[in-house]
Amino acid sequence: MANQYDVIIIGAGTGGYPAAIRAAQLGLKVAVVERQKALGGTCLNWGCIPTKALLEHAHALKIAQGAKEWGLILGPEAPRIDMKQVQARKDKTVTILTRGIEFLFKKNNIDWIKGAARLAGAGKVEVTGETAQTLTAAQIVIATGSSARSVPGIEIDRKRIITSDEAIFLKDVPKSIVVMGSGPIGVEFATVFKRFGSDVTVVELLPHLVPLEDEAISAELEKSFRRQGISFHTSTTVTSAKPGADSVGIEMTMPDGTTKKITAEYLLVATGRGPVTTGLGAEEARLKMVKGYIWVDSEFRTSVPNISAVGDVITFDTPGHLQLAHLSTAEGIALAERLAGKPFQAINYDQVPKCTYCDPEISSVGLTEKQAIERGYDVRVGTFPFGVLGRARIAGETEGLVKIVAEKKYDEILGVHIIGPRATELIAEATLALRLESTVEELIRTIHAHPTMSEAVGEAAHATHGAAIHA
Repeated sequence: MANQYDVIIIGAGTGGYPAAIRAAQLGLKVAVVERQKALGGTCLNWGCIPTKALLEHAHALKIAQGAKEWGLILGPEAPRIDMKQVQARKDKTVTILTRGIEFLFKKNNIDWIKGAARLAGAGKVEVTGETAQTLTAAQIVIATGSSARSVPGIEIDRKRIITSDEAIFLKDVPKSIVVMGSGPIGVEFATVFKRFGSDVTVVELLPHLVPLEDEAISAELEKSFRRQGISFHTSTTVTSAKPGADSVGIEMTMPDGTTKKITAEYLLVATGRGPVTTGLGAEEARLKMVKGYIWVDSEFRTSVPNISAVGDVITFDTPGHLQLAHLSTAEGIALAERLAGKPFQAINYDQVPKCTYCDPEISSVGLTEKQAIERGYDVRVGTFPFGVLGRARIAGETEGLVKIVAEKKYDEILGVHIIGPRATELIAEATLALRLESTVEELIRTIHAHPTMSEAVGEAAHATHGAAIHA
């Protein structure tokens, strides 16, 4: 195996491995350094894929619990979860997909260098692992991703105070669990464990659940959580957590300033993720860092020539870079094409879809109503409830709505926000609409098949013009 490459990519997650494949497709000789035993990074091994596998089991249990209504004849016992089988099926899915990436590496003649990487000067990467070696390349790409982080005063012991990394491997359904944080990770696990039978409480520092979403979506999720029996406290701070042998004592400061104490089997810390740069040698390489993140320009160049970075580990001059697997992939592909000499295809960060796989699902793309107003647009909005749709009634999934945010002068769609069945699939149409700078009128004239969930998007467009047909 030669040690000289066109591109060395550090990290084989959703930013690194697509960048490697695209670079190889364009004729570059590529090596990927990955220290984990499997390719795919956090998303495939501990994040997107295993958590969605758990959510699919939760959805299956939901259907089984409503067997009588559906005309299903089950055994004499009430439907319940077999966590051993759940874990086995989840692990099988992950294994199949990670091996798929290994196949793609072989297909594209990409070298997987197993070990930990460290920047070692101009064009050099030191690898420690199965075999210590130094690699050289014309270009180096950092795609080391992110890891779960806590907040001051809360120490993660990975036994009773856990992160999503540990939550996906729990062998038994917790009797009770407190989820700290109501972003995508928090509300997804709240959904899973509530459906599995846990007593679930969500604690959120900000005034609303899923605080990055449009306020109409947050309000709808809060109503749904109340119906499901998921307790939640907003504008609330967890001030301390003390783990014991079989439980954790949690102290919270409530919105009125009073203190409340609760006990649960587990505290799941879902307060965000931080960049992974430990051992990378970023400071020694004199990379510009901002609060632990690697600074990049608009084409993913770092402050050091011939070193680029993509994914969860980066930040721009404008704060707020989203940590999303599909965004990392888009960045990795765009960077690989630039490194291969193709024109750089800039990413419009206002058109990145966000998906949350709780029940009901949430997805959004573009500006919220509040953001649009803050940017000076003359805004009009339209909403349409799923409960009116025949397809939603047939599926027994009637919660939620579609909200469209548009501007009045040119009728351009600025944002689409969905909470309800198949939301994470429906957002694709909205993302394309924003990409093509579509107007609401164009979306109205787009024929949506009947009976489908997608009719809610078309009806919301009609509603934006004040002319919803079925509401």
